[in-house]
Amino acid sequence: MSNLALPLANQLIIALPALDDPNFARTVALICQHDEDGAMGVVINRPSEYTLGEVLSQMQLDTDDEALRERVVLAGGPVHPERGFVLHDDGREWDSRLEVAQGLYLTTSRDILEAMARGEGPDNAIVALGCAGWGAGQLEFELAENSWLTVPADAELIFDVPLPERWHAAGSRIGVDMNRLTDYSGHA
Repeated sequence: MSNLALPLANQLIIALPALDDPNFARTVALICQHDEDGAMGVVINRPSEYTLGEVLSQMQLDTDDEALRERVVLAGGPVHPERGFVLHDDGREWDSRLEVAQGLYLTTSRDILEAMARGEGPDNAIVALGCAGWGAGQLEFELAENSWLTVPADAELIFDVPLPERWHAAGSRIGVDMNRLTDYSGHA
């Protein structure tokens, strides 16, 4: 990583229309970890075909909370699509917890889903299957190629904005109207 590159953890990256990778078209991803070895993030605006009730059932967990059972699980990215990733605001010491930023965590351990099923989970949480990964320098290259915009992450966008509105809402955080962008890029 060059001296000019800043770690992008706790940044949202917004796929620009020119990004033609079907895994990331019109996505918003939260970068959870970024260092000289690469970056890891979770797409926060693409629903999967699963509900949380189905995922909990696969794990032999049950809940009486109908709203929790009906919650949509996100498609967090093409890496480890069989693995669950929970973005949340609960500072408790879960078995596997990464602090993305103050008050924002990523947990991959079963204990958080058990707590959610019991009604003792985080106040705000999104569950995703899979994550996104970039090798050393790859994300920086994609940023230089105008594939992504970066926006500081905020809890409202991650937890409260409806999924279909997150791509536009993320762009508007920095004054960009995503509808007005072209689907090609060029270099002078």
